[in-house]
This record gives sequence, C-alpha cells and structure tokens, in this order.
Amino acid sequence: MEYIPETRQQLILCCECGTAIPPNPANMCVNCVRSMVDITEGIPKQATVHWCKNCERYLQPPATWLACDLESRELLALCLKKLRGLTKVRLIDAGFIWTEPHSRRIKIKLTIQKEVFAATILQQAFEVEYVVASMMCPDCTKVMAQNTWKAMVQIRQKVDHQRTFFYLEQLILKHNAHQDTINIKEVKGGLDFHFAQRSHAIKMVDFLASMVPTRSKTSEQLISSDIHSGTSNYKFTYSVELIPICKDDLVAMPKKAANALGQIAPLVLCARVGNAVHLIDFKTLQTASVTGQVFWRDESITPVCSMRDLKEFYVLDVDLLGPRHGRYALADITVQRMSDVGKNDNEIIVRSHLGNLLSYGDTVLGYDLMSANINNGNFESLNVDDVPSVVLVKKSYPERRRKRKQRNWKLKTLAKDEGDLAPKKQDQEKLDADFETFLRDLEEDPELRQNINLYKDSNAIERANGGMEDTDDMDDDDNEELPEVPLEELLEDLKIGGDDDDEDYDGMAM
Repeated sequence: MEYIPETRQQLILCCECGTAIPPNPANMCVNCVRSMVDITEGIPKQATVHWCKNCERYLQPPATWLACDLESRELLALCLKKLRGLTKVRLIDAGFIWTEPHSRRIKIKLTIQKEVFAATILQQAFEVEYVVASMMCPDCTKVMAQNTWKAMVQIRQKVDHQRTFFYLEQLILKHNAHQDTINIKEVKGGLDFHFAQRSHAIKMVDFLASMVPTRSKTSEQLISSDIHSGTSNYKFTYSVELIPICKDDLVAMPKKAANALGQIAPLVLCARVGNAVHLIDFKTLQTASVTGQVFWRDESITPVCSMRDLKEFYVLDVDLLGPRHGRYALADITVQRMSDVGKNDNEIIVRSHLGNLLSYGDTVLGYDLMSANINNGNFESLNVDDVPSVVLVKKSYPERRRKRKQRNWKLKTLAKDEGDLAPKKQDQEKLDADFETFLRDLEEDPELRQNINLYKDSNAIERANGGMEDTDDMDDDDNEELPEVPLEELLEDLKIGGDDDDEDYDGMAM
C-alpha cells in the first residue's frame, strides 16, 4: 500500500491581530479589513419616500407619481433610486424585510461588493430603513382644494323645466364626456363643469355643440403674471346656452322665417331635438329642421306653449284623411275637454298628426289655445283663421294605471355638487315631476331611447315576477298595454370597483 502524505494549507499570521489566515494580498483577516474599511460609507441608512394617501401613489423625483404595491419590483426600484452612493459599489442582492403595513416603514436588505485593496474584494450586507411620509400629489390637491380649476363650462337654458338637462346628462354619461372634470356643480338654471386644463373644456363645448343646438361665449380672467418671463396665468370660462325649444313645445315664427324653412306653417310643433330642432306641421305633416345657426341668427323662432300648459282631452272620434309621415297620420279628431265630459256636449274637431295613435276612448294631451293666456309677438301676428282651438300633442295614459306599473329599468346620474343650492320642498316636487315626465318620454319614444343607456333593475324585475298574480285585479277597460321598455334594450348594470363618477338614481321607480 502506497503512502500518500497529507497536504497542509500554508497559513500566515494577520499583520494586525496575529490570527492564522490563508494568504491574501492584504495579509489581513476579514474582521480586521472590515474594522479598517467600511464599504457602506457614503450610502445613507435612512431615507424618506413620499406617498399620497388619496391615490396611493409614490413620488419618484422630481415630479413623477407612480402606483406601486407593497414589496413590488416597482417599489424596490423606486427605493434604490433614492440611495446615493450605490453607483460606487457593486450591488449583489436587494430584498424587502417584512414590516407592519401600518408602521409607515419600509426596510430593505442590501448586499454589496467593493474592492478595498489591490486584488481584495470585500462583500457586506446592511439594512436601509425608509420612512413613508404623507404628501398630497398635485392631482389630488386640485381636486381637494378650492378654486384650482383652469377652465369652466357653464351650461344654461332659458326654460322653466329641467327635461333638457336630464337628457343631456344621459348623453354625457353614455359618451363618458365627464371623465376629465374635477367637479360638477349644480346651479340655478343649469350646470357648471370645472376642468384642470383648457383643452378639456373646449372638448366639452364641442361635444355639446354636436349633440344639441348651442351658442357659446368665452371669457378669461388674469390670475397672475410674470413680467420677467412674460408668462401669464388665466382662468377661462365658457358660457354655453342651449336652444330654448324643447320636445312637444308649440313654436311660432314670422312668415319670413316660415318661408325660409320650406313654406312651412308659422305655427308648428317641436317633434324632436337633436343636433337640430325638428318641427312638424300638425295640419299637413310637413317637417323642417332648424339648426343652431339658423335659430341664433335673429331669434325670431320662439316657443309659445310648453309642457306645463298641456291639458287633457277625451277622444270621441278619429277620421283618417290618408296622408302619412313616419309614425304620424293626418286625421280629423273629435275631442272634448276632460272637465266637460259628462257635463255638456262641447265637442271640438281638431286637425292633428296623431291619427294612427289615437282611437275612441283614449285620452290625449294638447294645448287649449282658446283659454290659454299667451303673450308672444309672433303668435299675436298670426291670422286668426290659422290658429286652431286645440293643438293635440301626444297620447296620455291614466295616472292610476301608471302608478300600478313598476319599471324594470333605471338610469345613472352624474355625481353633482349641490353646494349651497339645496332645493326647497316645492322646487324638489317640481324637479321630481320633470324627471317623471322625462322617464315617460323614454318609455313612449323609441327614437329618444337610442341615444341613452338604460340599465336593468334586478330588484324591480324580481318584485315584478313575484307579484304577477296581483295584476289580475285590473279593470276590464284597461286592456291596452302601457308603453314600456323591452328587456332586450336594457344593459346589465356592471359596477367596477373604484369608479364613483356616476351613481344610480334611486327615485325613478313609480
């Protein structure tokens, strides 16, 4: 058996402490090298990171705010960028040390290397503690503070109801035109939209002009100026006025304006309002469109009667005359005031466009021009023979039947700030009545529903399915179905977490 001698490692003594160590270029042990050289010198062991408690974002200097989760790679990179001196060493490893989430402390363990002597590399691990300081970001500051808006859009309409604003609100929600607003304030006669940038306000003004006839004015207010750099800070205000003609209004115009619209009659009804006002002659079914540019040119086209002047009539006879236009048909309709039914025989024969929508026994809403008190120059200039006694507008349904009907749909509304304008009891009742009229218009007019998102009300559908047996006690004369929205036109009510820009309207069920 061959003898193999055991090899021994050559050891030397440390030049500082005399400890036997393997040979190295420094001739010193690790403890002595660490006692003489600190490679973490110049790297701070404590630092501060700023965190916005509203949007939960972290500040990355100089002015960038990042959304980072706790113990994420993004947060680790942000913390390492806060440390000065890391460029002079070699980073080997970095990781989080667990801390209590509510302690507002973040701890990171770092492992670095650095050459301390010739051909001598020292590796060392140490901890860095970060203090999370609360600081509101500029975006949240603009939202929380007052008078931080850059531009404002004021929407007004000179009418005595709010139906147009209900419709406009649904258009804004459908097209998400309010996403850049920092505040929506409800004021007397309209709404105020506040924006952080002027371009967002201009975009809103263009959106309104594409949806309804409007005219706008622009004003600016100097906030501050720098004479050295020649820069100034302004606040911009855009005043948008909506056309004062609404659906179902009775409109009068001079003979000249009527001739310019295709020889239409000077007394017409407003059938629909879109990017233009659509008028219909209830005697001939002739139609015409009035754009905002035409209306604001001389403002000679004025509304005579609005929805608050509507009276209820009872239909006695319908005699179709033949001409049709879309869903309208010309007819001579015999009606009687509801106040005269059963008391006298005062019957009125009316030429109307509702021939195919009415039948004997129906009730219809119209304007009673014989008893109406109208103060309008265009109406007074009309020939007496051209002014009918009654103008029928739309079919109506008994109130007692409507109250039995439960709507299976709902709308959403903007999150508005009422401010100091808390409505009084009478004003609130008037507002509720206007909204109920708007909901009925949606049920009766499919064309109006095309521009609006309607959502399923699951609670109302469940109640309706559970109470179907209660509908058997309806009167025998209530055979005709009430207008309602088909289920296939309704959208599912999806709620995304954190999206509180709009709310469900709770007061729309009858």
